[in-house]
Order: sequence, then structure tokens, then C-alpha cells
Amino acid sequence: MQHRRHFLHALGSAAVLGGLSPLSALAQALDQVKIMYGFPPGSAGDSVARRVAEKLGGTPYSKNPGFVENKPGAGGRIAVETLKNSPADGSVLTLAPVSALAVYPYIYPKLAYKPEDVTQVSIGAIMFHGLAVGPAVPAEVKTLKDFLAWAKANPAQASYGSPGAGSMPHLLGALLGLRAGVELKHVPYRGTVPSITDLVGGQIAAAMNPSGDYLQYMKAGRVRVLATSGRKRSPYLPDVPTFTELGYPDVTSEEWFGFYAPAKTPPATIAAANAAITAALKDKSVIDALALVGLVANGSTPQEMAADQKAEYERWGPLVKQIGFTAES
Repeated sequence: MQHRRHFLHALGSAAVLGGLSPLSALAQALDQVKIMYGFPPGSAGDSVARRVAEKLGGTPYSKNPGFVENKPGAGGRIAVETLKNSPADGSVLTLAPVSALAVYPYIYPKLAYKPEDVTQVSIGAIMFHGLAVGPAVPAEVKTLKDFLAWAKANPAQASYGSPGAGSMPHLLGALLGLRAGVELKHVPYRGTVPSITDLVGGQIAAAMNPSGDYLQYMKAGRVRVLATSGRKRSPYLPDVPTFTELGYPDVTSEEWFGFYAPAKTPPATIAAANAAITAALKDKSVIDALALVGLVANGSTPQEMAADQKAEYERWGPLVKQIGFTAES
């Protein structure tokens, strides 16, 4: 996985890693593939699912383009739970953030699935989370330092929204508050779209979400993105500093959306799915579409995806313990 890490840190292009050989294709292509996504339509991750789905047709994996079924709620857990019990023939996949498999096991003692209930197919895209403030925060608050000072002085108003309790943006916000010594009240939503709607409407002071979801509102001057979570600056927000630059080195995440299949899916089926997905992620139209929502298209082998998921699992265990959040808290 080290070479993929180098790619992520370089951020020099939207090139993707090669997939498995299509020589491992299915004996017969499926008629159609369903991709479940555990958040509402309109978010950055939804774009990954839809752009890839439409490119699956006419491949050794699928005769027709795929389709997306949104199953929002529970921070994306519903889609993974559903996948666990889906046919293991390649006809059903789930696109999920890595946190659903690498972080949720620490947070939800009664999680309805285990990481081993699903299997990795390919990473889809890399995202950078960002902290943004809206009209509920005074216009003179222009930096992260300004916001933390304002939040400390206005504890009753110091709230931030996220796509859901236990999501990576939620944990990043909690970790920021912990490291800065400022109480930031978390407001969970059913995905990024409703949280940004309330941010723009002034119902919440701030939000932590995939930074690409702010782009249109930032250009319109309706939100101000104060910091992003990458190890280096987002190529789409080059003027916005990282939390690391601002003195919070562990408020860091280059989270990815990945494609998963049920655990007992045959290796040949996984190989065919991987070949079709990674080919779609090399398509310029897909790369460009994902760039519009702040995502870096990035395919991988199943083995690379599994290794990176394991590394995230090992990293976030101690941090979740420090934050002190569980489903019962």
C-alpha cells in the first residue's frame, strides 16, 4: 500500500491504479448491477456511485449500465447491513466510506455487521473533509483560530453538523474540540446535504463534511471553509490550510469511498467487478465529474483496499477511545 500512499500525498494528478486483469472475467456477464449507497442523493459519494454505475454496461462484468439505490440513515450502516445479506453473485455492491468498516466497530458494540461480512472490490475516490462556517457565525470570523475563539466565547451557539453520529467528520470535529480545549456541540444529520442546508440557512454555526460538498456554496460566498483534513492541501481548495498546518496534526483524514461485495462472492466475480470499476475510474469523464465535487478518482486492487482499511482500523481505535464516543454515550 505504500505506493498508493505516495500517490495520495503527491496529489499531482487524478490518475488511478490499475485493476486486476479482466482475464479473470465472469463466464457470463450479469444483466445489471445494483450499487447501494448509504446516504441521500446529491452528495459527493453519490456521484461516485452514479458515475461508475453508468460505465459498467458492455463490460465482461455487466451487460447493462448499473443503477444506484440510495439507502440513507444510520451513518451509512443500513447499506452495509443490507449488503451482508445480498446475493453473493456480483449483482449487488455497496459504496461505503472506509469509516463504516474501520471505525464503526469501535463505536457500535451492537453493530449488525462485521468487517468480514463483506469483501473489498476497489477503492473509488479519495475525499478531504473540511470545517466550514455559515451565516450564524459573524463575518469577521475568517480563520480556524477565529472560530475556536468565537466558539469558546459563545458556547451555546458553538455547534457543528456532520453526515451522522460516528462518521469520520463527526470524529474529526470531536477531536478538534478535544485538542483545542473547546466544547463543540455535535449535530448529526442523515448525510451531508441536509447538514449543509442548515449551515447555509443559519440553523447551525459550522459543519464538518467532505470539502467538495461545499464548493458551490463557497463560490457563492454562502459558506467559509476554514480548514481541510488532508495531509496536504486539497487540490480543489488550494488556498485553504490543513488542520495539520494550523497546529492539529492528528485531525487528519484522507477518507475514501470503496466498493464492497458480500463476503462469499467468488474471486472471479470480484476480479471482473474490479476490472470494470477501475476502468470506469480511468475514464476522463468520470475523473472530471468527480473533480467537480472535490473527489480524486482512485481505483485499487482488492488487496490494497483491504490493507488500507486495516491501517485505518488500527489508527482510529486509540483516537475513538480518547474522544470517548460510543453509540450509548
